[in-house]
Amino acid sequence: MRVASLGSGSSGNATLVEAGRTRVLVDCGFSVREVERRLGRLGLEASDLDAILVTHEHGDHIRGVGPLARRHNLTVRMTPGTARDHGQGELPHLETFSCHAPLTIGDLRVEPYPVPHDAREPAQFVFTDGDHRLGLLTDAGHGTPHIRSMLGGVHALLLECNHDPEMLRQGSYPPPLKARVGGEQGHLANEQAAAILADLDRSRLNTVAAMHLSDRNNRPELARAALGRVTGDEEAIHIADQESGLDWLTVA
Repeated sequence: MRVASLGSGSSGNATLVEAGRTRVLVDCGFSVREVERRLGRLGLEASDLDAILVTHEHGDHIRGVGPLARRHNLTVRMTPGTARDHGQGELPHLETFSCHAPLTIGDLRVEPYPVPHDAREPAQFVFTDGDHRLGLLTDAGHGTPHIRSMLGGVHALLLECNHDPEMLRQGSYPPPLKARVGGEQGHLANEQAAAILADLDRSRLNTVAAMHLSDRNNRPELARAALGRVTGDEEAIHIADQESGLDWLTVA
């Protein structure tokens, strides 16, 4: 199993997970043309995708889902709450899933779980190919016991480090947006992400990547330092950025 990011940040998000012959795109916050260009950097075409999984209905995660699904006749899966408000027009194949029940897509078993975020029914995921487990957590305002139980024991973790609280406080966002981002249903700050990581069973964890960094309210070195204080190896922390995303990482 392996994973890559096409780009991660407030301007667009898309994560690619591959196991065997199965390739699933988690979210699509980019135009079709941009997704195709970014997939090409990874040696793939949009026709190589088997499905799109949607975490929630915010534009930076969903704005390209409808156009991409229609152009390439892809199945889109999302929670019932997200499906009620996805705003993507008619989709060629739409399936809903429960945040509390696993699903299988080809060679991938997907374990969704709910997260505290200001969306209708947001979900994040743990993926497994039967031998290895990959955890994904972004767009959450805080860690919960259930989040920690879902992510314990994973081999690789993609973890939101959205902002530095002091940079957010002093930054240019208007007060309501600052309150939203830093709130209980907003986004994880660096130290919040580090606290979640510290609480996990890390006995099998060998790959950690920081995701969804704000380009205004964070810096890669701050996210890397926060997570590195937990893992003991700051230089080994990967950073997914908005433009170049994250190249293939093997989950092993």
